[in-house]
Amino acid sequence: MNPYDKLLARILSGVSDANISFRELCQLLYRLGFDERIRGSHHIFNKDGVEEILNLQPKGSKSKPYQVKQVRKIILKYKLGGQDE
Repeated sequence: MNPYDKLLARILSGVSDANISFRELCQLLYRLGFDERIRGSHHIFNKDGVEEILNLQPKGSKSKPYQVKQVRKIILKYKLGGQDE
């Protein structure tokens, strides 16, 4: 299992939302096909076919738990990150 799959599994499990690295979360979204725009500390992600826009900000070097939950909701809703991705 590569680091990308491990991170995806951690996010989908929902047990360690407060311990997800912000950098890793951004890389995961980029790998899932999201485009990133940065305005100050705001990292704004969007993707064709995904209605929602993700607006993420770091909390130190970690992601904010509620934003990890938002990412999980989008991944599950649009079935992103599967083998056919």
